Amino acid sequence: MSYLFRTNMSVIKVVLRKKPKADGTLPLAIRLYKDGKENYIYLGYYLSSEFWDAEKQRVKKSHPNSARMNNLIAKKLSEAMDKTLELEAAREHVSSMAMKQKVRPKGGKNFFTQADLYIQTLKEAGKYNRYNSDKSKIACFKAFCGTSDIAFSDITVPLLEKFKHYCLTERKVCERTAINHWVVVRTVFSQAIKSEIADIRHYPFGRGKIVIKFPETKKVGISAEDVQKLERIDLPYPIQNHVRNLWLFAFYFGGMRGADVLRLRWSDFKDGRLYYTMGKNLKPVSLKVPEKAVAILKMYKPDQRSEDDLVFPELKVFDNLDDNFKVQKQIALSLCRLDKILTDKVAAKAKINGRITMHIARHTFGRIAGDTIALTTAQKLFRHSDISTTMGYMNNFIHKDEDDALDRVINFKGVNDNKTTGRGRKAKVV
Repeated sequence: MSYLFRTNMSVIKVVLRKKPKADGTLPLAIRLYKDGKENYIYLGYYLSSEFWDAEKQRVKKSHPNSARMNNLIAKKLSEAMDKTLELEAAREHVSSMAMKQKVRPKGGKNFFTQADLYIQTLKEAGKYNRYNSDKSKIACFKAFCGTSDIAFSDITVPLLEKFKHYCLTERKVCERTAINHWVVVRTVFSQAIKSEIADIRHYPFGRGKIVIKFPETKKVGISAEDVQKLERIDLPYPIQNHVRNLWLFAFYFGGMRGADVLRLRWSDFKDGRLYYTMGKNLKPVSLKVPEKAVAILKMYKPDQRSEDDLVFPELKVFDNLDDNFKVQKQIALSLCRLDKILTDKVAAKAKINGRITMHIARHTFGRIAGDTIALTTAQKLFRHSDISTTMGYMNNFIHKDEDDALDRVINFKGVNDNKTTGRGRKAKVV
């Protein structure tokens, strides 16, 4: 009996590979051949060439475990045949690599092995923030499941509902964070479906299942008076003054993100303008350099080492910024430290109530801009692609109409009992 399997599209056979182990035995593998290209799936069995019948693709009877090994080989080959036929029936074109992935998915078929591959992909892409965040969420899901071996088909709507409840009650996270845990599970599931590792029939998200819908969040910025306090306050320590400078610098440039501030170079400033690319979405930006920002830049000019040097010191620990993962990690650690000093030291010294972070510089600009500049201008300053994004963002800060209406009612401004509503009836409060 030969183990050769052939379709109109591909050839599958069992072979003994040529690269030996230290003991001289050779690895058995399934060879997948398609369109002149081949891939191999190693079976985990090793054999001396004297015991292998290459023509019949069988272990010779002279081997003491020939019957057992031949049965195992036949089983593995049968699985490969079934998967290949299934794949070829579903696709017009199938590569040998796709056949290999279908027969033996990289990392295995359970959720957490695929989640590990997803996390590794984020690391290799240099995405530290998502890597760090999503890794902890996957660890939370694993703790909830109580196992590291859960099949995709076992991740059901009831299970995910229980997981959200676990996040809210046991992990004490907010609604938005709990939903973000769902998002990570959905991401891994979706990638597994694209890789044909998970079956779309088991997908627990979408209409009639788990629907991802984030609650509205309240964006809070400090007032113009508080910003002026920050500008005027005399800070006794250089580190506090530096942190204040970074916050104000971000504010002066329309609420620039903290990560972008730390990446700025002297070469980004030309002819009284700042030219940079946003790290979040790679959009190019050009803004006039305000006089207040010029004053801050002058403080750091003595530390400039070259024309292309970084303006601020946080990332000068690197010779270059080529390793994006390490750079993002350093930025995250730096911003965490800056935020702590802002709240605990600078805000306290300036007698500003509440928490201040680098990102609140962005919210603060939105709050102060809300009643003073046009929506289209705000869109340009915030670098939003869609004006609806700007509208949603600015609605967090524009309350003048509602405030004035409330004030008129409770203080009886312009109230006349004889006035009626548009339909000829008095307005009635119920």
